[in-house]
Formats: sequence, C-alpha cells, structure tokens
Amino acid sequence: MKNKKKLIKIAIDSPAAAGAGTLAKSISKHYNLLYLDTGKIYRMIAFIKIKQKQNFNIRFLKNKIRNLNFRSLQKKNLLSDEVGTEASLIAKNKNIRKLVHTFQINCAYRPPKKYKGSCLDGRDITYKIIPDADFKFFITANLKVRARRRFQELKKLKKKISYKTVLKSIKIRDKNDYNRQISPLKKTKDSILINTSNLSKRACFLKIKKIIDEKIKN
Repeated sequence: MKNKKKLIKIAIDSPAAAGAGTLAKSISKHYNLLYLDTGKIYRMIAFIKIKQKQNFNIRFLKNKIRNLNFRSLQKKNLLSDEVGTEASLIAKNKNIRKLVHTFQINCAYRPPKKYKGSCLDGRDITYKIIPDADFKFFITANLKVRARRRFQELKKLKKKISYKTVLKSIKIRDKNDYNRQISPLKKTKDSILINTSNLSKRACFLKIKKIIDEKIKN
C-alpha cells in the first residue's frame, strides 16, 4: 500500500492591504496549492448582510456557506470600503466565526486531490485554523503604504473614494482586527515576519519561495 503523500500547509496572517493576498495567490499557483482568502468569506457575508438584511440570520448563513463556491469569492464588489468595514465587525461574531471556521478547516486539511496542499491567508490562520502549518508567515506593511495600495486598487475598479477615507477605514479595521476578543490578529512566535513596504511583488514572492524551497529540499 502506497503511503499518502504529505500535504503542504501554509498559513498567512496579515493586516488589511499588506499584500498577503497577492503573495498567497502567487505561492499557491507556484506550488499547486488550494488558495483561500479567508477574509473574502467575511466580506461575502458582509455583502449579503448589506444586500439582504431582512434575511440575515444564522440559519440563512449556514446554507450560504454550505453552498459557497470559490468563484463567488472573486466578485469585485466585495472589495468596497463599506463591505470591508462591515466584514471586520462581523468577524467579531462568535456564531459566524464558528460557521466560517469549519469551512476553513476543510479547505486547509482536505483540499481537492488535484492540489498538493493548501495556502490560507487571514487574521487567525497561524494559531487558530492551521496551528500545525508547515510554514507560517506574518505579512505587514506601513499603514500609509497599505492605504495607498487599497486606494489604487479601488481606483482601478472605478470606485469613487478618497485616499483620506481609505486611510481612515484601514485604521478602523486595524483597531477591530487587533483588539477583538475572539481570534484577534497577532503575530505568533513561530511566524516569519515579512514587511512588504519597500519590496516589489516579485521580491516578496522570491523571499518566501526561498524559505519554502530550503525546507522542502531538506
């Protein structure tokens, strides 16, 4: 009987707009890993709450998450400032987090057979979702750099919003993420810190790739 091939598990935590999503996508594509932006799940729930407030309850959400597909998480309207702020508030809800937690665990530990493992990024991945991850990273960047990146991203999507508004929104999200009682954003001792403030996307990718390759070869 052949031994089951060991899956590669990568856990990434980061504050908003630090570049973790872009890095995680690149790493996932390179190593053929299932990628899940866990923040997008909360953004999708926030979007549902904003659009279908009259139906918004736990039973309704259970059905939505059960039938969640990755294509729905790529919707451009999930990137709006309103959705992002609402998502950081929703992430404080214990019952909602429990629903999302189950979905994340399945993605991390039971990815489809075509993948060699999983790569998840979010706020509590390194210590709550995949505490035994093979690789743990904490991606960060200067507050103003993050706000500028998100502002440019929204401008490309033709969103009418000012840099000042985005900066304020990022500050609020940081406060919510770092200070919430349930699964707050934090860097664990065994997570490798990557500051992307002065690094290009390519430089960040190569830095993480080198770390992964060295361990895989050994």
